[in-house]
Amino acid sequence: MKSSVQWEGVYPALLTPFLADDQLDLPLFEKNLHAQLSAGIHGFIIGGSLGEASTLLNEEKIVLLESALAVCQGQVPVVVNIAEQGTKQAIARAREAEANGADGLMLLPPMRYPADARETVTFFTSVAKETSLPIMIYNNPVDYKIMTTVAMFDELAKLPNIQAVKESTRDLTNITRMRNAFGNRFKLMGGVDTLALEALLLGCDGWVGGLVDAFPQETMAVYELAKAGQLSEALEIYRWFMPLLELDIHSKLVQYIKLAATATGIGSEYVRAPRLPLIGAEREQVQHIIQTALASRPVLTPTQ
Repeated sequence: MKSSVQWEGVYPALLTPFLADDQLDLPLFEKNLHAQLSAGIHGFIIGGSLGEASTLLNEEKIVLLESALAVCQGQVPVVVNIAEQGTKQAIARAREAEANGADGLMLLPPMRYPADARETVTFFTSVAKETSLPIMIYNNPVDYKIMTTVAMFDELAKLPNIQAVKESTRDLTNITRMRNAFGNRFKLMGGVDTLALEALLLGCDGWVGGLVDAFPQETMAVYELAKAGQLSEALEIYRWFMPLLELDIHSKLVQYIKLAATATGIGSEYVRAPRLPLIGAEREQVQHIIQTALASRPVLTPTQ
């Protein structure tokens, strides 16, 4: 059973757990999925930056997709990330994801090459025309050096399956620019953990999260309270959460968040080279942040 992608709510950008021998740890992957589903999340994203996409083999991405679909059983949509250097490769990955049951795609601009506006729009358009799946454009000029502007989205709006934007520009005014320009034509998903509450209050439809991989219940509480207009309650949890959320805006976000997920029992520290597990003072510092947060973890009420 396929699940309809609404592009609303909390979508974890899933970690990819490994065993000590560098193979996929599917039982742990499924354990994390079940924890997310129990918390009430609204969808999954496979093979993003947090999922160590650049080190995954194509066949491993399909294995992860099949595993997630088997666990979800149509309860929530499973979205596959497409991050490729070439247009042909991106089209091939999109077709492959669709053929293997993906519910939607998250599409990044060309990797490595700093494409200009015309090239970027042509890249997105070329991929979108080769799949019937709904697509969320990942707009992250800070990490990927390409800004998808309002003018570029005006061109992309002609394609009905380009439906959403992962808003990671770090410029909160861009949320209002997009709403002013397009109304509700595009669903907007906040994509920066440390700006998540602000993004929701400015009108984003959902949150593509990182620390949700370790703290799904707290992430869902912030989202639900924000959407219910209970700002003081949302702020209380968000302020507790912030030192953890800041782990998401670092070049070693994979190692940091995997350490957090290990501490909460739904992840492991194993990463794939060239990444290496944390050691020494850096590991101690991150552990201190995590343990301090766990020691004061909020007690969530049934309404949270």
